[in-house]
Amino acid sequence: MSTFSDYNFAKVMDYPDNRDELFVFDFTRGYDADLIRSKEWGIGKYNEKRSNMYMESMFDNERNIHMGIDIWTRSGAPVFSFWEGKVCYIQNNDQPGDYGPTIVIKYELNDSSLYALYGHLSKESLTMVSIGEEIKKGQKIATLGSQQVNGGWAPHLHFQLSVEDPQEADMPGVVAPENREETLQKYPDPRIVLGDLY
Repeated sequence: MSTFSDYNFAKVMDYPDNRDELFVFDFTRGYDADLIRSKEWGIGKYNEKRSNMYMESMFDNERNIHMGIDIWTRSGAPVFSFWEGKVCYIQNNDQPGDYGPTIVIKYELNDSSLYALYGHLSKESLTMVSIGEEIKKGQKIATLGSQQVNGGWAPHLHFQLSVEDPQEADMPGVVAPENREETLQKYPDPRIVLGDLY
């Protein structure tokens, strides 16, 4: 997968350009909501094995390898499309531990399709764009949801890429260790479009 060095992508959120102002969390030691809320901006890493974080039944007590990048900040913060694309899927994944309101946009880059999931959004986000809508680079597409609507998490954006059509506004955000190598090919590192966040 290319790094798309010829593209000048927009940021998906208004996080600081100074990387020193982005706190990089280590979730290999577990989930600490109080620590997350104490930081104005935080990053949760891709391909990280996370401990004692995914306890709901939907994770089967075995899925803990993170397939996206998390951008942690306040509820209501705006979310933007990194490039021009088309909205494919919108749905509310409203089970405990899930994404809550979710949008998937299809992008055409280097003559290939790339799908991006924007998860843990606000309920208002479900009506901010519509399926089939053409989206512009940098267009505001959503806002972050509160813990009450985003699956029970401290507010953040889960951003994940897929080289395959997910067929719905959902992708496995974490996978079991035995599926890690296979799924890393299907869900590439989001830094290929987000840039070097950590």
